[in-house]
Amino acid sequence: MSLLKEKLDKGEFVVTSEIGPPKGVDIKECLAEAEHLKGRVAAINVTDNQSAVMRFGSLAACALLKEKDMEPVFQMVTRDRNRLALQSDLLSAYTLGVENVLCLTGDHPVLGDHPQAKPVYDLDSVQLLQAAKGLNEGKDMVGNPLESSPSFFLGAVVTPGAEPLEPQIIKMEKKVQAGARFFQTQAVYQADRFADFMDKVKHLKVPVLAGIVLLKSAGMAKFMNKNVAGVNVPEDLIDEMSSVSKEDRPKKSIEIAARLIKQLKPLCQGVHIMPLGWDKYVPQLLDELGL
Repeated sequence: MSLLKEKLDKGEFVVTSEIGPPKGVDIKECLAEAEHLKGRVAAINVTDNQSAVMRFGSLAACALLKEKDMEPVFQMVTRDRNRLALQSDLLSAYTLGVENVLCLTGDHPVLGDHPQAKPVYDLDSVQLLQAAKGLNEGKDMVGNPLESSPSFFLGAVVTPGAEPLEPQIIKMEKKVQAGARFFQTQAVYQADRFADFMDKVKHLKVPVLAGIVLLKSAGMAKFMNKNVAGVNVPEDLIDEMSSVSKEDRPKKSIEIAARLIKQLKPLCQGVHIMPLGWDKYVPQLLDELGL
């Protein structure tokens, strides 16, 4: 049984984090990053060609985490594979011990390092959830019976800071109906807006893990404000990051994240920390929070 599912079912406040596989075959540094998180988080997401940049495969990295007694969340985007390959990879994942799957559509290739790549998008994230749920129920997408079936714990994503918010809520409702049993959100920096979002989706009765991206600099915050839809880093946080030296940025970043998580904790069932290479600071952040 998925340990992540078990903790969420018990109503525990859950912390997850994530790693990004390398652009190459040397996986040692990636696994070393995961070691910083081992025993401190409930599960570790493995990104799937994040930002449409070609990297080492998420499924293989998840299998390596399982070998090291870590709980992976297999991020799967529909951009790169048709429905045959998606279903096949899901079955392979379960056989390798991977039970948690986060279903995503994925950024368009034009945004990545292979802009000439042909996008597939045979399915979207809702249809991928439906396909995975069907596999759980012992049948493929066209109704053929499986000889044996998996038992996936399915998750999805939502952007609580989107404007307008209503389309996100409608999509979230569709994802729950399709089989999503937990949600991880895009980065949250405003607790009041997140509280409003949570109030509007309380009828779904599904665990939500608020996304926490560690700020590395004021420049990074400004970049996200300009380029990442649904993310808004308030000016006071940008000023805080601007006020410290480069050497003190990790300490300030941890301080900001800890303060934010304390504000968000009464509103949701967990947080998903996206360290973006600062994995070694996640234990310090959790120590600061007493988690």
